[in-house]
Amino acid sequence: MQTIQKETQPFISFIIPAYNVPAEMLRECIESIRQLSLRPAEREIIIVDDGSDFSPVIKLADILDELIYIRQKNGGVATARNMGLKVASGTFIQFVDADDLLIRTPYEHVLDLVRYQHSDLVMFDFCEKPDNNTSYKDKGPFQSAAFLRSNNIHGSVWGLIFKRSIVGSLRFTPGIAYGEDEEFTPQLVLRADSVMTTDARAYCYRQRPSSAINRKDARSRLKRLNDAKAVLLRLRLKASTAPPEERIALQRRIAQLTMDYIYNVITLTRSRHYLDRRLDELRKADLFPLPDRNYTRKYTWFRRMTNSSLGLTVLMRTLPRIR
Repeated sequence: MQTIQKETQPFISFIIPAYNVPAEMLRECIESIRQLSLRPAEREIIIVDDGSDFSPVIKLADILDELIYIRQKNGGVATARNMGLKVASGTFIQFVDADDLLIRTPYEHVLDLVRYQHSDLVMFDFCEKPDNNTSYKDKGPFQSAAFLRSNNIHGSVWGLIFKRSIVGSLRFTPGIAYGEDEEFTPQLVLRADSVMTTDARAYCYRQRPSSAINRKDARSRLKRLNDAKAVLLRLRLKASTAPPEERIALQRRIAQLTMDYIYNVITLTRSRHYLDRRLDELRKADLFPLPDRNYTRKYTWFRRMTNSSLGLTVLMRTLPRIR
């Protein structure tokens, strides 16, 4: 591990977990951070190499003195992010996946919100291709539990910037290859005193065919479903011991994630027998039927369809085609 002595605390720690990402893509990611208006002393760029087959250090030699590079035994993105949190010293934290980019103009707007609105956490939008929109709608600040009770959120942790001080002992659960953000993000949001949102598309999400989410083999599909169920069970346990306002907020998020889980069981397996087994597991965990709440029009429609055998049959026949 390379350590860098800093005279002052960095404003933002950028944590980049990396595993077998082409060095060229990793450099593009780093350059998107270096091009921001932040002075070198204001930023801390932490690369956590999660046991890649080949280290990218040689191809980053010219900028290595601006990086904190950590190479560890492969343990998955959760352990890489946890290591980044352990090392980070910035006032704020921003996670960036190694094959993605920050988009300068909208991200500068996010930085302005952080600097001048004094919120603990700012959630922003993403895109798959940068656009030239410079008109943004900001909302907040909100009290965190009230915000989660009334809004859907995008669970990806790279879609928000937050004060390091609110993290406390919260960490990503090791061993989760799919959906580790979905457990971490709602708990993080609830730790914030104030939350802001903006529709600025400040993050460019680039899908690689080799990424975990794009694996289509049976083992990967099963792992994805099992990870999602494990996240649901842990969030349900957290909700059961949370204060009333936070419990209500988590229950909304759990219901949304349960809906997504059922959808993925249908589209990934296309098996009614398998669906019935999974629904029975959810029922035993008090996660099904879905709560009778008017969270969104989509949720209300989906809840009604899953409440009958005929509705489930219709979903089995239509959802894989729509997907």
